Amino acid sequence: MSEKKFTHIEDGRVRMVDVTAKDTVFRKARAEGFIKLGRETIEAIRENRVAKGDVLTTANVAAVMAVKKTPELIPMCHPLPITGVKVEFEVLDEGIKASCEVKCTAKTGVEMEALTGVSVALLTIWDMVKSLEKVDGQYPHTAIEWIRVVEKVKEV
Repeated sequence: MSEKKFTHIEDGRVRMVDVTAKDTVFRKARAEGFIKLGRETIEAIRENRVAKGDVLTTANVAAVMAVKKTPELIPMCHPLPITGVKVEFEVLDEGIKASCEVKCTAKTGVEMEALTGVSVALLTIWDMVKSLEKVDGQYPHTAIEWIRVVEKVKEV
């Protein structure tokens, strides 16, 4: 079995990977995650009764903005010409599942952009409903879980 190498480390120093020689191709990544919320909070979201406004619309906008700012947040990410972002939510009884699909034609993939988008969508949901989730000033049941890449496409 071959030993895996860290692509962002060279001669013991952190670096941005040089993608100059790579071909520009279509790339897509989809990430998803889940935020666990109380039943009363879920009902407030479904009925659009959250004091801060429309939770899912706000989280959608936040996700798209985050995708576009990924290289500003994660030091070794390349700025990419994002051509599409699709954010979806599934409201379940125990929380909300969010997904973020990102597309581009570039020399490197968009996994970090998809992960950043879904993460910020979930954080935005938390921010929008935190007053409903607090118990004695704490969040004993609220949790963001299972953020992961569920699809990666590279067409050569």
